Amino acid sequence: MREKKEKLQEQEEPFDLKKEIFEWVKIIIAAAAIAFFLNTFIIANSTVPSGSMETTIMTGDRIIGSRLAYKLGGDPERGDIVIFDHETGPGNEETRLVKRVIGLPGETVEIRDNQLYIDGALQDEPYLREAMDSDDYHFEVPEGCYLMLGDNRNYSADARYWPDPYVPEKKILAKVLFRYYPRIGKIK
Repeated sequence: MREKKEKLQEQEEPFDLKKEIFEWVKIIIAAAAIAFFLNTFIIANSTVPSGSMETTIMTGDRIIGSRLAYKLGGDPERGDIVIFDHETGPGNEETRLVKRVIGLPGETVEIRDNQLYIDGALQDEPYLREAMDSDDYHFEVPEGCYLMLGDNRNYSADARYWPDPYVPEKKILAKVLFRYYPRIGKIK
């Protein structure tokens, strides 16, 4: 038994600090490369900048969206919550926003008497925080574009107020799937 123990001790390599550091650096580089790949091609990670989507998503919530949702043959659908880049004012740089898809390409969207109509049909919007108190608006959504509104309509700086109310499909980065901080849960 004693001989076995001595042989095991002889077989152990001495601690090599350079080798240990090199192994850790390889692990860190691999993790960073995986994170970069995921964040660039698979997921979009975003922090909600305002209360325009309350109570569906709260200010400061951190959310994850799928970049693949619309790249693998699917198109945004009415009701999807999406992460996109858009210019919100004259001379403003593009801003990353989170809103709900309301108008699809080729549709007529109207807000009349505080109600939403799409191609003349009144829409049921159970996700609204409170009854909408809005001016009347008329939108003709161009092909290849979408119309986005916030769920907290009375406090949302959305398509109704942007110089160009239409978001080109190529500017839609991801479909929101869930929030992970400070609350965890799927987003509908």
